[in-house]
Amino acid sequence: MSGTDARLPTGFEALEPFVDAWAIEGAANRAKRRLESTEAERVAFFNAAKDLVVCALDYLDRKPLGELDAKEKRLMDLLLSVCHVSLAVEIQGDGEVQHADGARHIRITKATADCGGMSAHR
Repeated sequence: MSGTDARLPTGFEALEPFVDAWAIEGAANRAKRRLESTEAERVAFFNAAKDLVVCALDYLDRKPLGELDAKEKRLMDLLLSVCHVSLAVEIQGDGEVQHADGARHIRITKATADCGGMSAHR
């Protein structure tokens, strides 16, 4: 993908293949995606993202949340999805299937990440 086609800031090209599936607005939508994803999808995304999280957070910390441009907002949405996926991959592991059955009955109505400053458009 050329620089003009990139949907993420420079330096995060390894995450481009995951934008469509994981750059999701809203905690409830991210949780739903996690529950609907396969183990292979979660692991592939987690493995691609885990070593970039610190660099991505450092990059995004340069601006207030409300001033992120579209590429930066996508990167933030990916990082928030990594939080959901890391729970499934690192903590739940083989128990993710059982956990997901119960989690499908929990409705997220409001999350801190969905409040103020995070509403930039893609």
